[in-house]
Amino acid sequence: MGPLIVALETVLPLFLVIFAGVLFSRTKASSEHWIDILNKYALWIGFPALVITSLMHLEIGENNYTPLIVSNSVYIIISILLAFPIAWIFNMSANMKRSLFLILPFGNVAYLGIPVLRNAWGDEILPVAAIISAVYVFWMLTLALILIEVYGHHKISIKKLMLSLLKNPLLLSVFAGLAIVLFNIKLPAFVEKTIGLFSDSVTAVVLFSLGIFLGMHQLGKIGEWKQVLGWSVVAMIILPAAFYFIIQFLPMPADQVRATIVDAAMPLGLTPYALSIQYKLKTTLMARIVVLSTLLSMIIIPLWMVVTG
Repeated sequence: MGPLIVALETVLPLFLVIFAGVLFSRTKASSEHWIDILNKYALWIGFPALVITSLMHLEIGENNYTPLIVSNSVYIIISILLAFPIAWIFNMSANMKRSLFLILPFGNVAYLGIPVLRNAWGDEILPVAAIISAVYVFWMLTLALILIEVYGHHKISIKKLMLSLLKNPLLLSVFAGLAIVLFNIKLPAFVEKTIGLFSDSVTAVVLFSLGIFLGMHQLGKIGEWKQVLGWSVVAMIILPAAFYFIIQFLPMPADQVRATIVDAAMPLGLTPYALSIQYKLKTTLMARIVVLSTLLSMIIIPLWMVVTG
């Protein structure tokens, strides 16, 4: 029980911030505008600052990140494509299949994953966390959206997809951080400190926002949550377990394996939920998966931290 208690104590402060957001959502001062503003701050300022800070001190020559990128990419692609046999076996609608393109692979690796990894293993894990987040964002905004559009009523716009990628702050911050390292750019001390201030602020901001979102969500009837529980278990336990079995045979450092599996077990992210609204997918189902899987992650994430060492 010792390692599990330590893991629980590691993530508990993060979930207390989420709980504070839930409590705030019950006050008269709260509204959906808070969620929108805080998430935009995190997406456009906080997380880019965190990613740049993480990558600025990256030792390119000392670490090989190719297995990390390839293994996470293969896992994401397979998880996306699993929607086809699952939808065929259970005779699901085309809209449900399109929703699975987002439900199965895309956990909250940025808004929750980066804070969890940082809290568990310190700033040393941040470059790995940033790279994993960039990989997830890339495949979500390319393969997943292409399939959603192909099997929906939308015409594929390559230009639109490329613009989404080029304008994504997380990817841009990865490129900026890598450019600083590769070209040995020395930023003035006051600039580094300013970026660091924004970087340090983002964890509490985004987790508080997540708490407000959870607190504002309508619970509905208990019977309606059976399917939600099923998909949460598949995405957070079954698929990561299969991935963990395979990844042990790959030439990856232990810290990269830990970060990869813990991120694979993250609850469904808010970005897939936002995309479900945009593309008219199973919005209610995905919102409930966000809620339940986030609550379950209070136990599941510490368990995976223990399993991965």
